[in-house]
Amino acid sequence: MKKVLTVNLGRMKYGEAYELQKELLDYVLNNEELIGIFLLVEHPPVFTIGKSGTYKDFLYSVEEIKEKGIEVYESDRGGKITYHGLGQVVGYPILDLKEFKKDLHWYVHQIEETIIGSLKAFGITAGRKDKYIGVWVENEKICAIGIRMKKWVAMHGFALNYNTNLEDFHLINPCGITEFSVTSINEINPNVEYNQVTEEVKKSFQKIFNVELVETTINEVRDCYGK
Repeated sequence: MKKVLTVNLGRMKYGEAYELQKELLDYVLNNEELIGIFLLVEHPPVFTIGKSGTYKDFLYSVEEIKEKGIEVYESDRGGKITYHGLGQVVGYPILDLKEFKKDLHWYVHQIEETIIGSLKAFGITAGRKDKYIGVWVENEKICAIGIRMKKWVAMHGFALNYNTNLEDFHLINPCGITEFSVTSINEINPNVEYNQVTEEVKKSFQKIFNVELVETTINEVRDCYGK
């Protein structure tokens, strides 16, 4: 079975995690023996704007947003605007799709399946919605997805609302969507803990991608390429 390294970064600012992703993407690109690294992280409040995003999806000025203690960051991921905050499980699989399937739509589908499968463990029935990327519980979005690809190595990933401050989503049109709202795991099942969510996500990821996740630390990974 293929092995993918996994690192839980804990709490880290978006910009710092973004620079780390780029560093690790280069490592995967230049290391034929390594097919991927799956990062899990929790970000302090930040709005990120994807390549197809626009500042028009802010419902307040950027100055007002920043006064609320929320960072604003332009990202090279696909998609529009989204929110990251405490109580959200963010996953960044840096995967070499040449080892899986060179198909972006297939990859996004696999990420969606990973989240759908992990939510089943908490009695939450989730699925897809026509014309929209991500995972939904009826008409409420519970997980956003945004990807970037370089030479068939993927970066960025998903943001699963666990116990997120959903009020912050009211400051934007999430993913450019105005007709639907957002939800979180604890809105549906308040008896779920953060660590339970990360563990179920990892279990589901292993099943959907048919890999074995190998726990490590970022320092151990960096030791391998002399960083």
